[in-house]
Amino acid sequence: MARKLGMNCKLYRGAALLDGDTVTPATASWTELDDVRDLTLNLQKGEADMTTRANDGWRAIWPTLKDGTIEFEALWDPDDAGFAALLSAWKNDTEIALACMDQAITTEGAEGLASNFHVLDCSRSEPLEDGVKASVVIKPSSYSEWYEVSGS
Repeated sequence: MARKLGMNCKLYRGAALLDGDTVTPATASWTELDDVRDLTLNLQKGEADMTTRANDGWRAIWPTLKDGTIEFEALWDPDDAGFAALLSAWKNDTEIALACMDQAITTEGAEGLASNFHVLDCSRSEPLEDGVKASVVIKPSSYSEWYEVSGS
């Protein structure tokens, strides 16, 4: 079993929005966001109740739409190009292409969510004895793909 450490996972920003045609996760130009701290990729599905009388008193649930919300902390650094892009996307209600991968995006076998996202939360914390950080929440907005890097 291949175990992974969180410190080896990567969050990338794309130079252009993904469209699935001319810009895909495999062809995009990615830059790592290296000021990211603890990150959570919430992978969930909605559910539809498909229960009928034939289920002998048991509910029957079928999965529906997927969600890939990402929550993380980043150092508050408007001079850092990656953080500035996130802050700009939040301020201007624009999309940003990101890939949340379990290892380097160029490594065979790497996998994760690649999508265009909206930044819904970019809250700043200012603890007295710690660095200023942003708590960021992003949700898929268009073109989402579970991207798996295969050998060439």
